Amino acid sequence: MSGRGRLVGLAFCTCYLAAHLTNKYVLSVLKFTCPTLFQGWQTLVGGLLLHVSWKLGWVEINSCSRSDVLACLPASVLFVGIIYAGSRALSRLAIPVFLTLHNAAEVIVCGHWMCFRKEKTPPAKICSALLLLAAAGSLPFNDAQFDPDGYFWAVIHLLSVGAYKILQKSLKPSALSDIDQQYLNYIFSVALLAAAAHPTGDLLRALDFPFLYFYRFHGSCCASGLLGFLVTLSAVKLKSLVAPGQCAAWLLLAQPPARRPGRGLAAFLREEGRPEMTR
Repeated sequence: MSGRGRLVGLAFCTCYLAAHLTNKYVLSVLKFTCPTLFQGWQTLVGGLLLHVSWKLGWVEINSCSRSDVLACLPASVLFVGIIYAGSRALSRLAIPVFLTLHNAAEVIVCGHWMCFRKEKTPPAKICSALLLLAAAGSLPFNDAQFDPDGYFWAVIHLLSVGAYKILQKSLKPSALSDIDQQYLNYIFSVALLAAAAHPTGDLLRALDFPFLYFYRFHGSCCASGLLGFLVTLSAVKLKSLVAPGQCAAWLLLAQPPARRPGRGLAAFLREEGRPEMTR
């Protein structure tokens, strides 16, 4: 692995963990549980930053035909499901627990290609999928703070992640690059989540949010959007620099272990009490 690949990998790990910690702070400590608004804000910031990066020449976004865009719309719908269900799950589960369940999406991908596409899968990949399944399956029995709603949304999240990865792989080769697809995801997510904010009641709940005018809330939301964008950008760059196996290793390195989910920093970010805050 080149030195550049290591630097990008370290940047990805840092942004990935920081993004989840920031999201957890907003969702569980500040208790801002309005996913259509929170995720809509994140995708709006991500889309604007990606657009500015394109205009500055830092990334390349290709012009695509209408048929290519329509072919990728199902993936964008799944992306909305991923971020919405993920936000609901993360607000109730500790970060290591959430990430362990998130990783179980690889079991769905592996099973699909083995059973329906008859793809020859290396034994090591099968063993890895089985270990992920065992880890995710054992969590509800070992989580002292078991939350049925949290696990329900986590299952919806991992099913959406698995379906998204399968669809992405099925569409390859495609006229849309990873950056193009993410740009489309951002646009579609902002439009759909903005339209859903009022029917879901999130808009009215946000008006009663006690920390609505506090600078820490505003700063955390801005940081969340920025970190989400940096995770996307560094992940795309990492995929172009290292092999898929090394990319998976970096992703694993970015995640805290799921042992003792009720202790340490994860426990702090899961606490129910609201902090004393200043404007």
